[in-house]
Amino acid sequence: MSSQALLEFQALTFERDDWPLFSDLSGAIKVGEILQITGPNGCGKTTLLHILATIQPINVGTLRWKGSDISQCHQSYLADVAFIGHKPGLKLSLTPRENLQWLSKLQPLNRCTSAEALARIGLAGFEDVPCYTLSAGQLRRAALAVLCMTQARLWLLDEPLTALDVQGIADLETLLLAHVEQGGAVALSSHQALTNPAVRTLALDAMAEAEL
Repeated sequence: MSSQALLEFQALTFERDDWPLFSDLSGAIKVGEILQITGPNGCGKTTLLHILATIQPINVGTLRWKGSDISQCHQSYLADVAFIGHKPGLKLSLTPRENLQWLSKLQPLNRCTSAEALARIGLAGFEDVPCYTLSAGQLRRAALAVLCMTQARLWLLDEPLTALDVQGIADLETLLLAHVEQGGAVALSSHQALTNPAVRTLALDAMAEAEL
């Protein structure tokens, strides 16, 4: 398995209201691996993922994508990243199929059809019902269906196991493993241990009173 670093973060320091979440944090997300960010509530897991996705500006530190400073290749970086936040991010008035069709107008989602993606993630038979009728676990599956369709090489996932049942977690782990075996990489936050052999852990310490 290749050890090539896709995304490197160097000396990251982040403070909110003069309160440090983490400081001098360095590491890399490599081809063929899953980086699991762990730690108690308030340690900065979500903030770190937001920084890696360039949603949150960096206070101090640098990001490098395939060896280049992120500022020099930002658009190509964003084209190769799939970010799914803690909330599903779906329009509840739309169906799962309609949500995927809407998202496909914002980013390339053409590895498979929406029906194939929803079937793979365990939502066969629920493609055309309004999302407001779905359970929390089904909403999570609908959000994760994007991963079946995207060609992005790096997946950044904030608490993707939330609300999933045992089968849902197993389905997601299978999806993650297939992605890294095909040369992709994943960084995710989770309190739950993963069984995937490709997982490497980055443990953050509790340095704040609330998750930011």
